[in-house]
Amino acid sequence: MTTKSIVHKEIIVRGRVQGVGYRANAKHMADLLGVQGQIKNMPDKAVWILAEAEETVMEEFLTWCRKGPAMAKVTEMEIIVGPVLQVVGFTILHSAD
Repeated sequence: MTTKSIVHKEIIVRGRVQGVGYRANAKHMADLLGVQGQIKNMPDKAVWILAEAEETVMEEFLTWCRKGPAMAKVTEMEIIVGPVLQVVGFTILHSAD
């Protein structure tokens, strides 16, 4: 049996992703899958996600992120790989604009 390694990704999602329940639905999906991380709206109307999970779980989460909830329309997604921070839980951060 192989050891499952955790991966860390920062994800920037662009398109119609604010005001459509993207963050709440992403948190629900992350909680279901066991993804740890954070999510917040950005001033430029994008959504920023920090996510940590086992690779196959991360791929399932990224597949969801590319589509989002029913009212969303994702037009672009940027993924940045980084060092694992061992984040616990999945939190919706509220940006101070």
